[in-house]
Amino acid sequence: MLQGKIVSLRAIEISDLEQLRIWRNNEVFRKYFREYREISQEAQLSWYQDIVAPQKEVLMFAIIDNDSKNLLGACGLCYIDWLRRSADLSIYIGHDGLYLDDKFSINSAQILIKYAFEELGLHRIWAEVYSHDIKKQNFFNTLGFNLDGRFRESHWSEGKWIDSLFYSLLAHEKDR
Repeated sequence: MLQGKIVSLRAIEISDLEQLRIWRNNEVFRKYFREYREISQEAQLSWYQDIVAPQKEVLMFAIIDNDSKNLLGACGLCYIDWLRRSADLSIYIGHDGLYLDDKFSINSAQILIKYAFEELGLHRIWAEVYSHDIKKQNFFNTLGFNLDGRFRESHWSEGKWIDSLFYSLLAHEKDR
């Protein structure tokens, strides 16, 4: 378990899957995720068994409130490229329909960033954010990520094409 000031990150357990699936299927959240379709129970279990449990290129964590011990959401490092020492940072807070919030999401990301750079020895963490997701753009700016570039009209959402924005943080930048 990775401990933070207000949250802890632990391995996702089978008992977490249904709640995570419900949050991922929330229409408000789903428009910000790469997976735009509703996820079935079978697909969720398959994701866990085939991708999360083996922990090769994906390290996913349940976000737990230190006070209440409640499941709040999920975060992780995806598309880990061990040769190039890079990974995609993924995060959402599902509890109370928050999606992201200043308190829980920032602390979760700080724990994950520290783990990625100091424990795993990664060099670069990146994230893809859609242009209509202002909240996540602000989130990555707050964490000190740089906007690296834009793929114009790369994602279809809510009946229109939107841009993908790519952010990154390098290991030597994490403390600035």
